[in-house]
Amino acid sequence: MAKGHRSQIKRERNANKDTRPSAKLSYARVSVQKACFVLDAIRGKDVTSALGLLTYNPRYASSLIKKLLESAIANAENNNGMNRENLYIAACYADKGPTMKRIRPRAQGRAYRIEKRMSHITLVLDER
Repeated sequence: MAKGHRSQIKRERNANKDTRPSAKLSYARVSVQKACFVLDAIRGKDVTSALGLLTYNPRYASSLIKKLLESAIANAENNNGMNRENLYIAACYADKGPTMKRIRPRAQGRAYRIEKRMSHITLVLDER
């Protein structure tokens, strides 16, 4: 086959695929900055202590990330056959999503734009 053939390109892309268990939440209604406060607190920790941190964290993003972590743990146990006690958070990050733009009326006929930001949150687990 030719070097740039579609099937060869797909085969090479699938060979480099990351096999670590992960979970992704797309279009989460929380800004990247607010999500990163919570993600920075749990990065590198084992899953049991991370779940404890997320349970008692008062931020709104922690409830979203807790559900996402539980989903990633279930993926690791069911799809990859990993043991829950050995799992830790290898990588977690939030990417910028689309922004909803709304208009707020202000004084003297002016209008202010309100931006409701979204993010895509990803959690990747690994075994120690």
